[in-house]
Amino acid sequence: MSESASPISGNSPGSGTGSAPRPNPARGEDGKSLRLERFLPYRLSILANRISSTLARAYAETFDLTIPEWRGMAVLGRFAPLTANAICEATQMDKVTVSRAVQRLERARRIERTTDAADRRRVLLRLSADGLDVYGRIAPLALDYEERLIADLTPEERDALVLLIDRLTDMAARTEI
Repeated sequence: MSESASPISGNSPGSGTGSAPRPNPARGEDGKSLRLERFLPYRLSILANRISSTLARAYAETFDLTIPEWRGMAVLGRFAPLTANAICEATQMDKVTVSRAVQRLERARRIERTTDAADRRRVLLRLSADGLDVYGRIAPLALDYEERLIADLTPEERDALVLLIDRLTDMAARTEI
């Protein structure tokens, strides 16, 4: 029997040939199986993608913004002035993604760059007047979406969710494979 035999074709590896069955790569040494539909990283990714997709449609249609652009604007709206590297750190987006978002936001005149007076090599970014206007219109929409998303949760569940997300974020930063 070939190594490429498949249970789908009815030729499962090792069946009827006397050879030992091939190990299942989805089963750990302790016998536990990877059940993707219950695997926390996968489920969190699906949830994040679903939420981001919903928000992305609203940002794109109403404000001509991508998700990275909005995330950059949101961070600048809260913490400006910042360097592009600080935006990378705050959003956990890679440098290329942030660079493209910054360039597009500059072309749209939604952010401004200035040279840091204390270190002339550093470029600081902040929202422009137009960027502040967009931020002021989009932030309430984002907050309304968040409120509708968690509307069926009790106050205790909301508090627990925030606590668990914070703990998982901290543990993810400390946990290596």
